Amino acid sequence: MFQAPKIILASALLAMLPACSSELSKEEQEILDTRLADEHKPTNLIAVLQANPDLSTASTLIGLSGVGADLDGDANFTAFAAPNEVYNKMDAERLSKLMHSDNKDELASITKYNLVEGSMTAADIAKAITDGGGSADITTLEGTKIKASMDGDKIVLEDGAGNKATVTEADVKSTNGTLHIIDNLLMPK
Repeated sequence: MFQAPKIILASALLAMLPACSSELSKEEQEILDTRLADEHKPTNLIAVLQANPDLSTASTLIGLSGVGADLDGDANFTAFAAPNEVYNKMDAERLSKLMHSDNKDELASITKYNLVEGSMTAADIAKAITDGGGSADITTLEGTKIKASMDGDKIVLEDGAGNKATVTEADVKSTNGTLHIIDNLLMPK
């Protein structure tokens, strides 16, 4: 039995497929581009640091310290990271010494001093400062504290040596915490 109508209908439908527009409308293309960009956004704190070229030195130091593996898990953290321009002001010999494998413990201590267990937004830190009567002690992964206070509407952090850093960009989100970019290095005593 020859079924010409079905063959003709199928052939006609197949012939029409290329005639259908495979191009997306402008709105559809924008939606697709947004979804693709969202899929390629960094997810965890390490990925966020690595994706920001201004934080490449901080990212490298975290990697060399061995602490980066801790940030790759399911726990949430708050991270304070200084941009490259801050490290560029640091004594080159001191920075080179920190990057040497013999000083991994010291580098890990410095890295952990800039990390806090749990995700704290700028609003959380500001509330802790208000609740503390103008200052708050934030316990770091290193085990010591950073003192937080306000200067107008800016959060100011003070390390164990009395050095101060201001949060210049707050609340950079990731899947496992919050990153705050600061304008100075925080160092344990």
